[in-house]
Amino acid sequence: MAPKPNPGDNRTRSSIQIFIVAGLCCFFYILGAWQRSGFGKADNLAMEITKNTGGDCNIISNLNFETHHGGEITSTDDSVSEKKVFKPCAPKYTDYTPCQDQRRAMTFPRDNMIYRERHCPPEEEKLHCLIPAPKGYVTPFPWPKSRDYVPYANAPYKSLTVEKAIQNWVQYEGNVFRFPGGGTQFPQGADKYIDQLASVIPIKNGTVRTLLDTGCGVASLGAYLWSRNVIAMSFAPRDSHEAQVQFALERGVPAVIGVLGTIKVPYPSRAFDMAHCSRCLIPWGANDGKYLMEVDRVLRPGGYWVLSGPPINWKVNYKAWQRPKEELQEEQRQIEEAAKMLCWEKKYEKGEIAIWQKRMDGDSCHSKQDESQVTFCKSSDPDDVWYQKMETCVTPYPDTSSSALKNFPERLYAVPPRVASGSIPGVSAEKYQEDSNKWKKHVKAYKRINRLLDSGRYRNIMDMNAGLGGFAAALQSPKLWVMNVVPTIAERSTLGAVYERGLIGIYHDWCEAFSTYPRSYDLIHANGLFSLYNKNCRCNLEDILLEMDRILRPEGAVIIRDEVDVLIKVKKIIGGMRWDTKMMDHEDGPLVPEKILVAVKQYWVAGGNSTSTQ
Repeated sequence: MAPKPNPGDNRTRSSIQIFIVAGLCCFFYILGAWQRSGFGKADNLAMEITKNTGGDCNIISNLNFETHHGGEITSTDDSVSEKKVFKPCAPKYTDYTPCQDQRRAMTFPRDNMIYRERHCPPEEEKLHCLIPAPKGYVTPFPWPKSRDYVPYANAPYKSLTVEKAIQNWVQYEGNVFRFPGGGTQFPQGADKYIDQLASVIPIKNGTVRTLLDTGCGVASLGAYLWSRNVIAMSFAPRDSHEAQVQFALERGVPAVIGVLGTIKVPYPSRAFDMAHCSRCLIPWGANDGKYLMEVDRVLRPGGYWVLSGPPINWKVNYKAWQRPKEELQEEQRQIEEAAKMLCWEKKYEKGEIAIWQKRMDGDSCHSKQDESQVTFCKSSDPDDVWYQKMETCVTPYPDTSSSALKNFPERLYAVPPRVASGSIPGVSAEKYQEDSNKWKKHVKAYKRINRLLDSGRYRNIMDMNAGLGGFAAALQSPKLWVMNVVPTIAERSTLGAVYERGLIGIYHDWCEAFSTYPRSYDLIHANGLFSLYNKNCRCNLEDILLEMDRILRPEGAVIIRDEVDVLIKVKKIIGGMRWDTKMMDHEDGPLVPEKILVAVKQYWVAGGNSTSTQ
C-alpha cells in the first residue's frame, strides 16, 4: 500500500526547486562570464539568463522599495495555496496600541500610574486583522526635514497645538505640523538648552552617547541631540496629550510608550550615559526615592542625571510656578536626600536646571550608605526586569567596573566591558569579533538586495532579535537609527553589551504587542526570531507577523533571516497579508539552509476597496 502523501512535501519540493533555479542562475551567470572570455561556446544561453537577472543574482527585480502613495500595489509574488486572508480592521483602529489601549487602561488603579503601564489583551480579545493607515497617509519627510515637519494626515491630532501653544512644542500649518524645537523648559530652543547642559556635561567628546529622556513630550531634546552624536531613548505615557510618542516617531526620533510606575523600565542596568527629566511630572521624591533608585539602576557609573523645572531653585521660581513654596521646598529636600543616599554628586544648579553625577565606583560611598542604612537589592540579575516590580533598594555596583567604556564612536566596535569581563556566558572577545564581522558581511549583502538601505529612505529601523547589536553597528549612519530588541526568551541577555557599543534597545516578549503606535518603523529586521519562538512554542507565528504589520509603515520593508523550513511557514502566513515577498539565498550560496525572506508592505489606507472587520 502506497504511503499517503505529506501535504508539506510539495511545498518543500517547490522551495527546493526555487533555490536550485536560483543557484543555476548564478552558475550560468559565472559560466557566461567565462564563455565571453573565450572559455566556452554557450554564450547565447548565458547572455539570455544574465539579461533577465540584471547580472546580479542578489538583486530583486520585482519588489519595489520606492514609495508611491497611489493606492494599492498589485502583488508580484507567486500565489500561495490555501492561504488565510487577513482582512483590514475597522478605521477606528488606525492608532491602536494593544497594550496601552485607553479603554482597558481605565479599568486599572490610578495609584502610582498603574493604569498607564502595559496591560495587554487576553488571547480571546486580540485583533486578527490588519491595522489600516488613515486616509491621506504619506511617507514621512526624510531626515533632517522630518525633525521639523510632520504631515498632518499621519497623526491628525491638534490638541497639543492648543495646550502647548505658548511653549513652542508644535504648531499646525496647513497640511503639516511644524516643530520649532522648543519646549516648556527651553523656550529659546533645544539647541540653546543643550549648550547649557554641555557646559557641564562632556557631550562633545563622545563620553555621553546614550540618553534616557523620561516624560519626553514630542522628543525635541532627542531630535536636537542627534546632530551632536547623542542618541536618546525617549518615553512618555499614552495620556491626555494625544500622540506625543507618535509625533516623535513621525519626526524620526527614537521613542516608546512608557511610564515610571510600579514596574521596572525595560532597559538593562548601567545602560545610559545620561538621564534627563524636563518637567516630566514624575514625583521623584515620593515612595522613598524609588524612581530615583530606578534611574540609578540604568545609569552607568559616571553617568549624569539632569532635572529641569520644579522644584529646582524653588526660592526664585515658586511665584512663576504658582505653587506653595513650602511644598516645593519639601519636594526638593526629598530629591536632595535621595541623591545623597545614592552617592550622586551635585555638579550644577542654575536657573531651573540641576545636574548630578553618579560616582564611578561604590567604594567611596559605602560608609555614607552604611550610615543611612541603605537597603541593597538582592536580585542576582539587575537586568531581569520584564514585568518585575520596582523595588525600594539600591542596585549594587558591579564587581567589574564599566570605567573601561570608550568614547563614541570608538566604542561601537571595541569589545564591550561586559564581554571582556566574561559577564555574558558563552560570549568571549573572539566570538564578539566574529559576530561583528559576520554582520558586516550580512549587511553588505542586504545593501545589494535593497540599494535604498543607506539612502535615507529608511529612518526608523527595528532589529527584532538583536543579539550583540551587530546588525545595527554594521548599518550605523547619521541617516538612521536602530531599535535593538532583545527578546525576553533569548538564550543570552545581551542588551547591556548593545548599550556599551553606543546603541539603544529594549527588552520585549514578541508574544505581546510592542509599546508603540502603528506605522512606527520604516524597516524591520528579524534574524532567527521565528525559529526562537517556534522552538519555544511561546505563541503563534501569526501573532508576531500581525504585530510586525501593525508597526511597519505602508511601503516599509522587512528582512527575515531564518532556517528554510521556518521561512516556508512564515511565507504562507504572509501570503494572506498585504505584503509582496521574495525568498533569497544566503549570500554564501543556495546550499546554506539559512535563507532570506524580503518583503515590502503594500500601500493601502482605511476605507479602501476592502471590507472592514472587527
